[in-house]
Amino acid sequence: MTPTASLIVIPCLNEAAHIGALLEQLRPAAQRLGARIIVADGGSADGTPAIVEAIAAKDPRVVLLHNPKRIQSAALNLAVAGFGDSADYLIRIDAHGGYPDDYCDRLVEEALATGADSVVVSMLTSGTGAVQQAVAAAQNSKLGTGGSKHRHLSSGEWVDHGHHALMRISAFKAVGGYDETFSHNEDAELDYRLRQAGYRIWMSGRTQMVYYPRSSLKSLYFQYLGYGRGRARNVLKHRMVPKVRQMIPLLVFPVVLLAAFSFVHWLAAVPFLVWAA
Repeated sequence: MTPTASLIVIPCLNEAAHIGALLEQLRPAAQRLGARIIVADGGSADGTPAIVEAIAAKDPRVVLLHNPKRIQSAALNLAVAGFGDSADYLIRIDAHGGYPDDYCDRLVEEALATGADSVVVSMLTSGTGAVQQAVAAAQNSKLGTGGSKHRHLSSGEWVDHGHHALMRISAFKAVGGYDETFSHNEDAELDYRLRQAGYRIWMSGRTQMVYYPRSSLKSLYFQYLGYGRGRARNVLKHRMVPKVRQMIPLLVFPVVLLAAFSFVHWLAAVPFLVWAA
């Protein structure tokens, strides 16, 4: 095992439209870093496993792992339990995100340079359709981010929480990994336990990712319902008082929903315009 051996994990469910291109992008980085790529599939019904298996047949670094619990927290725990002993760092990749080609390299470099136990990244929301563009505008605004540092490009600094990118596997295991009872907000919950145990989280100043939001109001509703429940469970589990800025982003869905009715009356667009300003 080299000092920078890494385990790249992609939790996914029905990502046939994206997983092939993502794996082709990550394979060169995996070769440079001596990393294995684990695709933890939660029972896709759209052909995702077949795409992964075809790539794995020509590249032994790529492994398809069945995730019977389906959720991302379980996928990452399962991958670390099965393959983490041969790596120092866990790199978490979202199947529906966008990444620069040197993303994994920069994460490892910053982990080594800072001695951080976790490296998180800023996240820019982008979209193409009307709903995605509205959500992106709302989420990228100051209100939509709640002032969170991981929603804007950072110059590099120590933080309490951010979008999960890299973790030292020894630290991940020491605090028990992700809480699999959380289907949402599992990242913030884990960050809380990492900090309580004395581990340090570094916000990258050298790389970031692009997030593509839900493309329908229905899926957006259920996503934010999950976020709200996850945040509430986190507060109750650790008996902590939430900050006002942490609660404001939960209003993104009602703001976008009102904007959808602006064709009925222009006043429906006012909250969105104020929010995105």
